[in-house]
Amino acid sequence: MELRGKRVLITGASRGIGESLAHAFAGAGGTVALVARTQDALQTLAVELGGTAHPADLSDPIQVATLVNQVEDEAGPIDVLVNNAGIGTAAYFANASNDHLREITEVNYLAAAELCRQVIPRMLGRGGGHIVNVSSMADCAVFPGLVAYSASKAALSHFTAGLRADLHGLSIGTTLVELGPIPTDLLAEAKDYEPTAESFQRFYRMRLVVDVAREKVADEVVDAVQKGRRHVRIPQRTAVFPMLCEAPRRIGEVLLTGVPHRVT
Repeated sequence: MELRGKRVLITGASRGIGESLAHAFAGAGGTVALVARTQDALQTLAVELGGTAHPADLSDPIQVATLVNQVEDEAGPIDVLVNNAGIGTAAYFANASNDHLREITEVNYLAAAELCRQVIPRMLGRGGGHIVNVSSMADCAVFPGLVAYSASKAALSHFTAGLRADLHGLSIGTTLVELGPIPTDLLAEAKDYEPTAESFQRFYRMRLVVDVAREKVADEVVDAVQKGRRHVRIPQRTAVFPMLCEAPRRIGEVLLTGVPHRVT
């Protein structure tokens, strides 16, 4: 996809990977529509990049239900949807707050799926588009303290595979981004829980994971959208894990060749 002149909706855009994605897509010629809870930081970034700010709490289904309509009314048609927003407080699951599971599932999976549902008919009506879902390598390996987080990311990854199959032959591309530990505030917060921190340290010592700058992640995602790539897996040295998880999905796709995913 040629990004120049395209509008890119990015959730979780006020900091971390989302902020870097906003810079990268704007640098590629896109017009960014930025979504996050932090209104001041969001507005500042939107002004800097010549985009638009749309404050919203993705843990609130009522706000999510009208978000695409709101953005398109205020800014214009969405050509690329980047579901980047994510939360992941590390905790022993049984001791977590009563909102822990609901909030993580709402933000990390349900909001992303709902935004896809809203944007797909609009993209098809305009001739096409692209959807990026930012997941995690936690979708295939559960570290201590990250039960709810890993489950939500596994749901997002499996959803994206199913969505790709549903959209086969249509003019909407999908990219699933599966990330290892990227130095951000979210990663720092996860390391506050000792069992989670020890798990990361072990993987670092084994050199199965390495820190990758969020700017590199953003550049890889932009490149994937431009080239229509299905997957971005960072760091590459651990890409074998999500590839193994993807294998049964791909086998299922092959076995279902010829079976329609849509009523025409």
